Amino acid sequence: MAPERDPRERVPMGVTARPRIRLDQPLPPRRRLVPEWDPEAFGKLSERIARFIGTGRFLVWMTVVIIVWVLWNVAAPSGLRFDEFPFIFLTLMLSLQASYAAPLILLAQNRQDDRDRVNLEQDRKQNERSIADTEYLTREIAALRAGLGEVATRDWIRSELEDLVRELDERRLDGRVVFPAEQPRGRDVGDR
Repeated sequence: MAPERDPRERVPMGVTARPRIRLDQPLPPRRRLVPEWDPEAFGKLSERIARFIGTGRFLVWMTVVIIVWVLWNVAAPSGLRFDEFPFIFLTLMLSLQASYAAPLILLAQNRQDDRDRVNLEQDRKQNERSIADTEYLTREIAALRAGLGEVATRDWIRSELEDLVRELDERRLDGRVVFPAEQPRGRDVGDR
């Protein structure tokens, strides 16, 4: 006797049933018609190209190529020329270069904007921490200043000691006893 199937698993006649997909296993990779690329690697390449396009070296090389192109197509024998006077092929090449350069530059700028946004957020958080630390240290310094107002300073202690020395000198000059006589050393009988 065949086990009963779940009604949701009915398969039309002539079609083979797909195996059930298990949730504890990854799906098999699907074939794609569009090629895949790493967006990070593509972004880095676009930044390198945009950085090179923005240099003087690129402008010099571009100028040299255009001058050689024009001179070749004007001065070379007519059988070797590949782009006659209106230089339509040169215009097409420059348009093609510009049509690729503009999106690459925009992509590089977007990536730079993203990095700047992250850096600004990190700077903002660092500034908030610095402000909190500064406020904490300011409160601590204020508390130390308030506490130091109650601490005896060197000048106050010196003036107190000078007053005591003056008082002792006055007692000695008046003939009063400065220090009471010492009691004999021995066992203290009265303490028991």
